[in-house]
Amino acid sequence: MSRSVRTRPEGSGRGLSEAYDTALLDLDGVVYAGGNAIAHAVDSLATARAGGMHLAYVTNNALRTPDTVAAHLTELGIPTDADDVITSAQAVARLIAEQVPSGARVLVIGGEGLRVALRERGLEPVESAEDDPAAVVQGFGGPELPWGRFAEACYAIARGVPWYASNTDLTIPGARGIAPGNGAAVEVVRIATGAEPQVAGKPLPPMHRETILRTGARRPLVVGDRLDTDIEGAFNGEVDSLLVLTGVTDGAQLLAAPPRHRPTYVDADLRGLLTGQPEVTGVADGSGGFRCGGWTATAGGERLELEGDGVALDGLRALCAAAWTAGGEAGCELDSGKALARLGL
Repeated sequence: MSRSVRTRPEGSGRGLSEAYDTALLDLDGVVYAGGNAIAHAVDSLATARAGGMHLAYVTNNALRTPDTVAAHLTELGIPTDADDVITSAQAVARLIAEQVPSGARVLVIGGEGLRVALRERGLEPVESAEDDPAAVVQGFGGPELPWGRFAEACYAIARGVPWYASNTDLTIPGARGIAPGNGAAVEVVRIATGAEPQVAGKPLPPMHRETILRTGARRPLVVGDRLDTDIEGAFNGEVDSLLVLTGVTDGAQLLAAPPRHRPTYVDADLRGLLTGQPEVTGVADGSGGFRCGGWTATAGGERLELEGDGVALDGLRALCAAAWTAGGEAGCELDSGKALARLGL
């Protein structure tokens, strides 16, 4: 269905932290980047928690264990228990455990997070294709992962051993910029073997199932920076989402998004959890335009048009409504460069 950005929780003018019982927060690009807290994250999360919102941290990064992630968040000033961290390693470990015998050996191409998650499910991590594994699992192993690990995966997969991947994010944000993610490493093995892995992480159902099982969320709000994982995962799980612009998604990508990549709400950073956000309304002059704050956006013949003045995010929200309405199921292909330039985005 065509989806238009919503700027108020349904039925009230409350802030998002009051309207939803649990925030399912991505980490990289949302809470921190390169290990350092993103601006306003610590204070915003503290305020949301103090108001009664449960905070859960949901990451496709399978490298670190929940204990390690929780300790890192706590060091940043965000008190967190390991039970509040859900990783794609946990989701893929459950997926494997449902398909192989208890106690089976699993060849691990990745980091300690995968090994801990497999042991939690009663499976035995091994290091070589010669260890008679019942499955191969691949997750982000960091920049030090040796090239030979990919060869071990290929040897086992060539023998018919089933292959699993924690996630297929092609990139991962860091302090110095965007780096290759686990999806890039998965492509190496796919090219070499011609095989296809079963994938557990966002945006696919195994990750959403793992998150709901572990948090017990009844009215969750997914908070993320990526359209193709966080927002699509919320769409697949039929829950609402907040896109923050502190990670990999820019304004042009957002405006061109097809329905499955369209968030319910848009904000600059995690301060958006604390507000109801201004309303977007249709303009009753026959132009098909949309107004938010002091801005009015319309979809012209070749490009998106933006008139007015005010808060840049209000202009982006109005542009989203115009672009997504014009684009329908296919996504908007109109030129947005001039309109975004007016907003400094």
